Amino acid sequence: MKIKVVATSVALTLATSLSAFAACDNHSKQAMTCADGTSWDSQSRSCVPTTS
Repeated sequence: MKIKVVATSVALTLATSLSAFAACDNHSKQAMTCADGTSWDSQSRSCVPTTS
C-alpha cells in the first residue's frame, strides 16, 4: 500500500511539472505595447523614443 501511495505521488508531481512546462511555450509570441512617442526596438528589446 505504501508503494502505491509513493508511486501515485511521484506520478502526479511529474504530470503537474510536465504540463506546466508544456504550456509555457508562447513567450516569444507576446505583444509589446510601448508608450506614446516610443516604439519597440528588437535589438535592445526595449521601447525607445521615436525620432521624426
